[in-house]
Amino acid sequence: MPQPPALNGFALASLLAGLLCFPPLGIAFGIAALVQIAKKGDRGKVLAIAGLVVSVLMTGVMVFAVGRLAQMAPGRFDGLTDYSEVEGELRDIDDLKAGDCFNVPGGDLFDEHPLMYAVDCSRVHHGEVTASRTVGAAEAPGAEEADRASEDACWKAQDEYAMDTWALPEFAEMFYYAPSRQSWREGDRRLLCVIGTTEEEWRGSLRRDAGMLKPEQAAFLRAANGVEFVLSRPPGEDVEDALPEHQAWAREMHAALGEQAKVLQQDATRPGLEKAVAAQLKEIEAARAAWQRASQARTGAEFDRLWDRALAAMSLETEKALRGAYGLSTQVPRWLEDGSDSTQDPEVGSARLRSAEPV
Repeated sequence: MPQPPALNGFALASLLAGLLCFPPLGIAFGIAALVQIAKKGDRGKVLAIAGLVVSVLMTGVMVFAVGRLAQMAPGRFDGLTDYSEVEGELRDIDDLKAGDCFNVPGGDLFDEHPLMYAVDCSRVHHGEVTASRTVGAAEAPGAEEADRASEDACWKAQDEYAMDTWALPEFAEMFYYAPSRQSWREGDRRLLCVIGTTEEEWRGSLRRDAGMLKPEQAAFLRAANGVEFVLSRPPGEDVEDALPEHQAWAREMHAALGEQAKVLQQDATRPGLEKAVAAQLKEIEAARAAWQRASQARTGAEFDRLWDRALAAMSLETEKALRGAYGLSTQVPRWLEDGSDSTQDPEVGSARLRSAEPV
């Protein structure tokens, strides 16, 4: 009885190599198997074809994967380079708290998710945390006014952390890191507020909160920063299109200045403050009158005129003298000097000329 043809070994090897080992080798085995089967009449032609097809497909998948890895490799190697060059101890953002200083790769605080390396504040650093807190549903990514709420929260945190804003270096900027939509879905609820000092080398903490100041200094700065905060938040729409919103803002300015006046009145007889306080109170009274009238303006043009008058009523020289009397910094910040001439455009000087980076 004649023996059946032998199964070609290359046919089986082609399929196994394509599935389990090295697909290009499976292609070679498959071709060899088909050649031998044609010459010798071995069994396994279907197996050889299957092995060849599988090997070709797996080779294509392998080439695609290698290409993707090649594209990703530069970024991966950059990350390794940054890791070796950044001073400090790598920390999770949730582990950072107010008062911590840190560095980031390349000094890039605009990166949405920077790696943060904690370092002692006495050493050169890129950022200093002013607040770290859990955010609520109102600040969820995608919620109306979510970015504005996070930004406002961090400005207030910075004003409480470094109360004497005139004493901050001119290159200091406010940054904040809020949850992204993806990280929110994964349970991220952390808002991190930061003073960034990346433009120049900076050593030392910028912290100067109420616990580091005299009570009268802290009270004055809290009131002054409250006025500055409201002043920095005018309605985004043009006054002609949103007069009621501007009127409401004028009422907020009137109230904030009223709170500052109350604080100053308590210090009106404090030795060394009498003259400076009296001069500031006089200007506040004139500014409040203008803001009150602005809150009742009938047209956008009238509001602009009264807005301009309210800003012009407050003098930098008067505030400089007052801060000096309180024993605070008298170095007028560049962002305030640049916006001090408001006589021609009411919007000039109406907002803090500092930056924030929402994430």
